[in-house]
Amino acid sequence: MSSNPVAETVASLMPKAMVELTELVAFRSVADFDQFPRSESEGAARWVADALAAEGFQDVALLDTPDGTQSVYGYLPGPAGAKTVLLYAHYDVQPPLDEAAWTTPPFELTERDGRWYGRGSADCKGGVIMHLLALRALKANGGVPVHVKVIVEGSEEQGTGGLERYAEEHPGLLEADTIVIGDAGNFRVGLPTVTSTLRGMTLVRVSVDTLAGNLHSGQFGGAAPDALAALIRVLDSLRAEDGSTTVEGLAADRAWEGLQYDEEQFRQDAKVLDGVELIGSGTVADRIWARPAVTVLGIDCPPVVGATPSVQASARALISLRVPPGVDAAAATKLLQAHLEAHTPWGARVSTEQIGQGQAFRADTTSPAYQAMAAAMAVAYPGQEMQYAGQGGSIPLCNTLAALYPRAEILLIGLSEPEAQIHAVNESVSPEELERLSVAEALFLRTYAAS
Repeated sequence: MSSNPVAETVASLMPKAMVELTELVAFRSVADFDQFPRSESEGAARWVADALAAEGFQDVALLDTPDGTQSVYGYLPGPAGAKTVLLYAHYDVQPPLDEAAWTTPPFELTERDGRWYGRGSADCKGGVIMHLLALRALKANGGVPVHVKVIVEGSEEQGTGGLERYAEEHPGLLEADTIVIGDAGNFRVGLPTVTSTLRGMTLVRVSVDTLAGNLHSGQFGGAAPDALAALIRVLDSLRAEDGSTTVEGLAADRAWEGLQYDEEQFRQDAKVLDGVELIGSGTVADRIWARPAVTVLGIDCPPVVGATPSVQASARALISLRVPPGVDAAAATKLLQAHLEAHTPWGARVSTEQIGQGQAFRADTTSPAYQAMAAAMAVAYPGQEMQYAGQGGSIPLCNTLAALYPRAEILLIGLSEPEAQIHAVNESVSPEELERLSVAEALFLRTYAAS
C-alpha cells in the first residue's frame, strides 16, 4: 500500500484483524431481546471491553444505558496538554433476515472473492477493528499523540436512544475536541469520503381496527370493513404516483449540492431489477440525501401459507420516515401521525405509537479536523482527493453529541460502501478498505495532534 511506516504496520496487523473480526461477528448481537438472547449482546460488549483493556485503556466500563443495553467505554491517556479525540462505533447489528438466503452463515466471517462476509462485518463491528488497528499502528510508531476516548454502542440499530440519554445524564463522559464516528462509509470502494450530512429518522407503529373479531369473507365480505385493506389504503397515501414521499406538511423538494450519484450506478448498487423504475423525482442524491423518505418496514397480517378466508379485524404496520437536515424529527413525527390518522378510511379506529427517533445532522466541513482528515486520506489513498457525501441513514447520537459539545468537530467515516450491502443478506467488508481507513485514521490522529 505504501512505504509509510504506519501503513506497513497496519498491513502486518491485517491477519490479526481478521481473527478478531471473526470472533466479534460470531456474537449474534441484535439488540432485540424478544428475538435474540441478551447474552449474545453482553458477550460482544465484554469482547470489546477486553480488547480495550488489552490496549492499555483505563476506566474501561460496561455502561448500562436506559434502554436496557450496554455501551462500552474506555480512556487512553496521551501526552500532557494533548487534544482529546472520541472514537465511536457500535457492536450491535441488524437481524440477519433469512439466514438460509446467505451464501455463507451470517455469524461466521467468511472470506470470498476478496471480501469478508458476515453480519456486522461492515456495520459496524468492522468499525471497532478499524479503531483498534489505527491505535496499534500509532503505538508501534512513536505513540498515540492525543488523548483517546472510545465509546462502542450496543443499540444503535434499534434507534432506542439508550446511549444518547446516558450521555445527556453524564455530560462530561464523552467530551472531546473532535469526534470520529466510524459508522459511515466511502461513496465507492477506493474513493475516500467523509459523510457531511445524515438524515434523521422516526419510527412509528400504526394500528387499524374495524371489527370485534375476524369474519368469514364469504358471509360478510363486501360490507364488513377489512382492517388490512384499510391499512393498505393508509400506507398508499404516503406516496405520490411516482413514489415520492407525501406526508402532508413535510417539504419534499430540496436539492443536494455536492457529489452526485449517477443513476445507472445507483441501479447497480441497489440491485434494481431490469425494467423496474426508480421512485421519486430529482437527482438520486436529492432523493436519498436531501429529501424525506418513507419506508414500510413490516406489516402484521396473516401469512399466505395457512391463511383462512377471513375479513381481518385488525392490522398494523411499522413505518420509518427519514428526514433531511433542517427538519426537526419530532415535528416530522407529529406530521406523520396526523397524516396516518387523516387518511384512515371508513371511520376505522386508528392509533399510532412512536417507537424511535433521531435528529438529522450536518457537519462543519471547514474545520481544522476536516483539513487533517483530507491530508491523511490523501496518503492512505494515493492519487485520490477526499470527497464529501450525504448519507440517507441516521446516527441519532451525532446530534446529541453536537448539542452537548458544540465546540467539538464531528467527522463521519467508515466501511459501509455500497458493495458492503449493510442491513441486507450477504453483508461484507472490503479488507482493503479496512486497511486504508485504519491508516487514514491513524494519520489523521497524528496530523490533528500537530494542528
